[in-house]
Amino acid sequence: MSDIYSEVAEDEICSNSFWMPNHYKSTVKRVDDGHRLCHDIVACFQDRAKIEKQYATQMEEWTRKWKPLVNSSPIYGSLLQAWQAFMTATDRLSQLHTEIQKILVTEDGQKIQDWQKDTYHRKIFGGFKESYEIENSFCKAQKPWAKKFKKLEKSKIAYHKACKKVRLATVRENSSRTSPALSQEKQKKLQEERQQCTQDMQKVRQRYEKALQELNRYSPKYMEEMELAFDQSQQFERKQILFLKQVFQSIHKHLDVSSNEKILAVYSDLQRAIQAVNEQEDLRWWRNTHGPGMLMNWPQFEEWDPEKERGNVKKKTGKETENVKLRSIKPTESSVNKPVVNVPGVRVRAIYDYLGQEPDELSFRAGDELMKIEDEDEQGWCKGVTKQGQVGLYPANYVVLISD
Repeated sequence: MSDIYSEVAEDEICSNSFWMPNHYKSTVKRVDDGHRLCHDIVACFQDRAKIEKQYATQMEEWTRKWKPLVNSSPIYGSLLQAWQAFMTATDRLSQLHTEIQKILVTEDGQKIQDWQKDTYHRKIFGGFKESYEIENSFCKAQKPWAKKFKKLEKSKIAYHKACKKVRLATVRENSSRTSPALSQEKQKKLQEERQQCTQDMQKVRQRYEKALQELNRYSPKYMEEMELAFDQSQQFERKQILFLKQVFQSIHKHLDVSSNEKILAVYSDLQRAIQAVNEQEDLRWWRNTHGPGMLMNWPQFEEWDPEKERGNVKKKTGKETENVKLRSIKPTESSVNKPVVNVPGVRVRAIYDYLGQEPDELSFRAGDELMKIEDEDEQGWCKGVTKQGQVGLYPANYVVLISD
């Protein structure tokens, strides 16, 4: 696996890797872009043929029009540099023969259109047969792996959820030992609950590890099949790069009609740019940027980190509290004569002692009353207000509702 990634820096690992589900679509889109690219090139040099009639001033307008279009086209690498070289050459030319117009339109333009028609075959319901075949190859290669990857993600979520339950059960059991109000029977029940959660967590962990092993065993086959599908698209792209290189060489020949030393220098530079077209380098760039050469952060076993998860919960809760405005919960000297504004919520009573472990957590004793102002989130935390006016988080299973 390391051989595949040898050409890419390790710090470029990202979640949008080619190996992730459906991330091969940019390579499939490259086939469709190639068809549009032919239209762009034909239109480009048809405009150039019109400009030939009006000499230098209109050539400058042509380069101003086409430079941004060339730079933003789907073409890339040395082939892009060759196309850009035509823009530079046109800026340096002052006049050309009017016969170039007919040659560009009737010969080179028609050659591209004929090649485009023979290379791309439209389907009845839209799209091209070539892009459909490549996408179908990718889909068949990725479908089994994606299914196993989805199973792995589901197992990981279940395992982390089970770890959270074990932690909460442990906290409740430890709190019951320091609470004289709870009977021995209640303490025993909490102990059994913690033991059951631990057993369930171990079962889920085994499923998680098994899913990861299955995914790792299948990954080599998955990579091999994806490589085959990618090579199919590379062969198609190689054919187009070589053809367009020939077209650019033909256009260059037709434009290079002067014996002037300055004009000869212009076309000499242009010729070097076209000769520099290297399909291997272009395909290598695409491979490393959009293909199997991209790094992949392959799934590894991840232990559940309660502190990390707690931090994520606090961050989310903190955003939600921006819309909560509490006024006059605890009167101050400056607000003694102001009417107290009731805080909407639900009255609850603590059944265990709890000591806040973070600045935004409440601390209370069993029997204290609080006002719950936000319901329990998916992490098991509620937001409430104490009688002293302190706003913060507390475990939802540490309180019970007070019936009116």
